[in-house]
Amino acid sequence: MLPGRVVFLLGVLALCKGVQEADPESCEHFTDLNLSHCFMGTRLYVRLLLYTRSNLHCGRELHHHHPSSQPLFNVSRPTAFIIHGYRPTGAPPIWIDHMVQMLAAQDDLNIIVVDWNQGAANLNYFTAVTYTREAASNLTSFIITMEDEGAALSSVHLIGVSLGAHLAGFVGANLKGQIGRITGLDPAGPMFTSASPEQRLDPSDAQFVDVLHTDMNSFGLRGTHGHIDFYANGGVDQPGCPQTIFAGKSYFVCDHQRSVLLFLCSLNRTCSLTGYPCASYSAFLQGRCLQCEAFRPTSCPVLGYDVSRWRQTLLELGQTQVFFSTTASLPYSKLSYRVDMVTWNQYLRWGVVFIRLHSGRKFTEARIDHGLLRLEQYTSSRLLAQFDDDLQPVQKVSLRINTGNVIGPRYKFRLLRVRLTPLERPHRPVMCRYDIIVEENTEVSFRPLPCEAAV
Repeated sequence: MLPGRVVFLLGVLALCKGVQEADPESCEHFTDLNLSHCFMGTRLYVRLLLYTRSNLHCGRELHHHHPSSQPLFNVSRPTAFIIHGYRPTGAPPIWIDHMVQMLAAQDDLNIIVVDWNQGAANLNYFTAVTYTREAASNLTSFIITMEDEGAALSSVHLIGVSLGAHLAGFVGANLKGQIGRITGLDPAGPMFTSASPEQRLDPSDAQFVDVLHTDMNSFGLRGTHGHIDFYANGGVDQPGCPQTIFAGKSYFVCDHQRSVLLFLCSLNRTCSLTGYPCASYSAFLQGRCLQCEAFRPTSCPVLGYDVSRWRQTLLELGQTQVFFSTTASLPYSKLSYRVDMVTWNQYLRWGVVFIRLHSGRKFTEARIDHGLLRLEQYTSSRLLAQFDDDLQPVQKVSLRINTGNVIGPRYKFRLLRVRLTPLERPHRPVMCRYDIIVEENTEVSFRPLPCEAAV
């Protein structure tokens, strides 16, 4: 027989539990399933969890047919929907709460998490794909109800991850492209590779569609599918992700999940990821696409919530693809310099260029090996140098040209001009030096000067 005090405490706990369950204002959480559900298969059930600045840590489930019955829902506010993708383990996405917090920091929004885990959690991926159409119909009806209650379709923003990007596209198509914006984070590739625009996310699904690609050679979708498509590191093989299957699950999902991490980082404003319009990532790395004349008087487009600043220009240009490189970890941003060099040497040489920026005892290095640099008499070359660290102030620059020559006398190059232009930091001075002698495979250092002072 239990002591009276223990019985009393158990009774209080049971009473509290009963009150919590009966309380209509209790917090609602994303559906948490496990592998057993996935093995058995789940049938589609869509829940809509509302978050605002007033309840950032406590979701409120919305009534599908009467959203305004929830006092925290305000039809006069813009509304952002977060739509997850395929969930092969049934566990809640670890990034959901982070995205809710970051979106709330951008604007006073209705943030609605579209929880279709029951449907997305199936070991059979094809079943989850089939459910996207049904889930889209469900969400379409809800948005129509929002509109009937006074919300503007132009103020609706759908953010879809992987399979969720196509689900968002289906909702947009159902509403004749009147949705304000769709953001697709690495739209799913399997079963959509050969799909027509009507069968996947495409620019006609919203007034503005922006897409980020990080895994086009595996779980992501190749091609251009928005008014603007961002390609991180060319859209494939993200830095820091495992390259062999021995890494386990991470080998399969790391590149694909990087799209969410990059988007979250952009929302947090800890990284600024500038995209450069170009025909290919290779051409971008070769320094052939480092200007953004079409976007003047503004700058090149920057990934994230504020990319809509470039909306009008992008709508005029048509589908635009932009490229950028990242580091392996936070804050992901690389610091890019356009390097213009004029060489003067008697004989043709080919080489790889290494540039170091020094600040005190610290330095950061860029290896420009996307293609061998052609070094010949009075040749002007434009290179892209990308550094992992942003060191300030730059007190010294080191330059090395590796030609692969390991025997015989070392050849010397004469650089009539070296000019380093910071691309993402236009307020910083352009650095120059003139008339430098460089011996192949040997580092030479110099103190950079503002270009007007170096003449």
